[in-house]
Amino acid sequence: MSQLGAWIEPHPQGIYVPAADIWIDPSQPKPRALVTHGHADHARGGHGEVWATPETLAIMEARYGEQTARPVAHGESVSFGDVEARFVPAGHVLGSAQIVLDHAGERVVVSGDYKRRPDPTCAPFEPVPCDIFITEATFGLPVFRHPDTRDEIGKVLETLVANPERCVLVGAYALGKAQRVIAELRAAGHAAPIYIHGALQRLCDLYRDHGVELGELRPATDTPKEEMRGHIVIAPPGALNDRWSRRLPEPITAMASGWMRVRQRARQRNVELPLIISDHADWDELTATLEELRPKEVWVTHGREDALVHWCGTRQIKARALALIGREDEDE
Repeated sequence: MSQLGAWIEPHPQGIYVPAADIWIDPSQPKPRALVTHGHADHARGGHGEVWATPETLAIMEARYGEQTARPVAHGESVSFGDVEARFVPAGHVLGSAQIVLDHAGERVVVSGDYKRRPDPTCAPFEPVPCDIFITEATFGLPVFRHPDTRDEIGKVLETLVANPERCVLVGAYALGKAQRVIAELRAAGHAAPIYIHGALQRLCDLYRDHGVELGELRPATDTPKEEMRGHIVIAPPGALNDRWSRRLPEPITAMASGWMRVRQRARQRNVELPLIISDHADWDELTATLEELRPKEVWVTHGREDALVHWCGTRQIKARALALIGREDEDE
């Protein structure tokens, strides 16, 4: 009897499926790549052909130029010889997908990055029972338990009300986090214009083009300081403490990231208002997902692998760490 998942080959640069001659999220250019989502540690330029959701392909084209694109919508399947690949929502960012592989009577699910809590900017995670679940573990330690997103957004609005002569400057990564923070603010009833750094404009426009409502956004660059008093400004994390931020009216610096749970990270960035808002599953979501799916094996691609592998062992689930290269935490 062959080993479970013998037709899947993990390599440092990605996951290879020889029977289909396809790579999943390869970190180097490959002739045929299936891509789970648009973050740069999963989506690279230079591939021969790329299978991904239409939203992910649009993000890749915005970042890398024209692709030899093979769009696959959520719920759709494509066959590569005897291997069938189906794309289902991962709940991470716009267009993010898990890739469900069926071959020789076995099912392997490659999760990419994912989260389980609601997000107004993307389709929610769809659980798919499988034999092998290939998961991330960015926040794979019990200390990482994310609070309710509404409470974190409430902190921004309360700070704004308490400081009408200042602005709240929120650092958020350009793809996914910035648009989610804006959409969550709108859902909380904040209808006022939100000012954004120029580096966010292209991807905010892309999200709108794909049906995500963000309300009125105004460019922060070259806007008079007085006009931004009492308003929220969104910028990439790198702009929080550089010359660009000096044009703002006494900004109260916030940062939206799951890493804001770690106080030292907040201090390093001079963040006054840490916002624990994550686009990755926390410890409880990771373990609850494994309990729900009940796979025979768990393969962990990156993150805090050891703790999750140990947790699996205590529940008689075979698990291994893959240690894929090029997977970064900082898009969080």
